[in-house]
Amino acid sequence: MAETVQFDLVSPERRVASFAVEQVQIPGADGDMTAMAGHAPTITTLRPGVLRVNGPEGEAEYVVTGGFAEISAASISVLAERAIPRADVTQEDIDNLVQAAADALNKAKEFFHNEPGPVDDAAKLLSDMVAMGTHIGLDPNQANL
Repeated sequence: MAETVQFDLVSPERRVASFAVEQVQIPGADGDMTAMAGHAPTITTLRPGVLRVNGPEGEAEYVVTGGFAEISAASISVLAERAIPRADVTQEDIDNLVQAAADALNKAKEFFHNEPGPVDDAAKLLSDMVAMGTHIGLDPNQANL
């Protein structure tokens, strides 16, 4: 049996998960990464995506919309802006996330006329939200974007 580490996933509203795991696949802002027992101490930001957890009890998936992950040799703590068990995500949830990202992009375009950085960041957020919806098998509502 593989070595386990303590995994905690929290959002501002509640503790979403807390149990021993063998590995966690994290949608990092700089690329996906897998954390396991003995991992070097690391802090990374999250991008919208699916966080996958494998452990003695099986596999679990959570949709996260951003935040941070703190990894050590003995624990993995994920502080997510929003975290929902994959099984609980609805089409309406994805549509709302995509619409909020589209609204943020439109606002950035209005406010930052000659500053591509914030507009680019908002466009990437929208792209990540659409990709996340597609990845989990839900069709992001792009008709109103």
